[in-house]
Amino acid sequence: MSVKIRLQRHGKKQKPFYWIVAADARSKRDGRYLEKLGTYNPNTNPATIDLNLDQAVQWLHNGAQPTDTARAILSYKGALMKHHLDGGVRKGALTQEQADAKLAKWLEEKAGKVDTKKEGLSKAQEAAKAKALKAEKVANDKRAAAAVEAAKVVEEEVAEETAVEAVADEAPEAVTEVAVEETPEVVAEEAPAAEETVAEVTVEETPEVVAEVATEEAPAAEEASEETEA
Repeated sequence: MSVKIRLQRHGKKQKPFYWIVAADARSKRDGRYLEKLGTYNPNTNPATIDLNLDQAVQWLHNGAQPTDTARAILSYKGALMKHHLDGGVRKGALTQEQADAKLAKWLEEKAGKVDTKKEGLSKAQEAAKAKALKAEKVANDKRAAAAVEAAKVVEEEVAEETAVEAVADEAPEAVTEVAVEETPEVVAEEAPAAEETVAEVTVEETPEVVAEVATEEAPAAEEASEETEA
């Protein structure tokens, strides 16, 4: 029976999550498998890989053939490197201690490269975030300045309208007062009133004055007549 090390798809739509399995080459991709060797999550950056290194190497020793994607994953995690070193130990080219030391050194260097990549990605993300925040701040400042200018324009317009309304409210009253004080009609109305007062005084006082004058002048006339006859 030929065995393949391959990926078995799981996860949600457009968010795949894979199991790394050893399965019969004749079985379906997502069918039965012989052993689960680990997981592979491509949704993170860098991708998250969890692999049982010893079991994967054991299947390689037993003749399992990885697919292209599975081979890249096994190489990334050092399974192929360990498989190669174990072959050298079996041939007597190096001891197990030497093979373990070389593998540890290789894994350490690989981990350093991964950490460097993570740091670079983190810095890039922080730089992009800072740039986005700066752009957002500039946009907010522009919007705030525009709002202030709009408020000033509105205040000026309201002030102008208020001034115009105040002038319009005061002007008719002044004109009315001036018209009332200076119009000839008022003078014309006051003149007849004065004439009526004079007429009333004349009418009321004339008969009495005439009677008194007649009374005083009558004896004087009689005295004058008597002197003439004498």
